[in-house]
Amino acid sequence: MNSSRPYLIRALYEWIVDNDCTPHMLVNAEYPAVQVPPGFASDGQIVLNVSPNAVRSLHMDNEAVSFEGRFSGVAHTLFVPVGAILGIYARENGQGMVFELEPPLMGDEELEDDGVESDDDGPPDDGGQPPRPTGRPSLKVVK
Repeated sequence: MNSSRPYLIRALYEWIVDNDCTPHMLVNAEYPAVQVPPGFASDGQIVLNVSPNAVRSLHMDNEAVSFEGRFSGVAHTLFVPVGAILGIYARENGQGMVFELEPPLMGDEELEDDGVESDDDGPPDDGGQPPRPTGRPSLKVVK
């Protein structure tokens, strides 16, 4: 099944704009293939104003969000893979959604070319129990 993240991002963007609010995206600037202007990220993250008034050529699909934006008066082309988007919210009231950090996906060719062959006949016998989550879930407040 496809990830729901890109669908939720597009729906929340539309909902925020329809309510006359300013959509902001919290992005993991260190995620592979992210293209954001250098020097604007803080602690590996950057908040992007993706309002229709602030960007040009906004394109959102199931793979990435891309657009042209200005930083300190200089135009930049930005590219943000969907997995790098940590949240989308309205600047005015903070309503929106925060997502879990997604590990970068490996391309199919990387999986096929790794030279490792499996001689397993199936999954190991774990007694039919689903895997248990490790660690404790946590939330982060985004302002």
